[in-house]
Amino acid sequence: MSPKEETRVLLGNVAIARGIVEAGCHVITSYPGTPSSEIVPGVVGFKQELGLNTYVEWSTNEKVAFDNALAACMTGKRAAVA
Repeated sequence: MSPKEETRVLLGNVAIARGIVEAGCHVITSYPGTPSSEIVPGVVGFKQELGLNTYVEWSTNEKVAFDNALAACMTGKRAAVA
């Protein structure tokens, strides 16, 4: 392992958040009240830790979250819905 690498133990949703960040997603949308609600705070934490310019949004429902991510994709941005 090189000096820059580190090993972390992550919970499932936080690991998903890390994957979203490392995949280069620029827009992440979600809606509160789902089992995946821990993903967005995880993305925000990694965003701040790595100094990324990523847009993160809590949407009012599933459709709005999907529509916003779709709009981002249509402009050429990589997006994820959690």
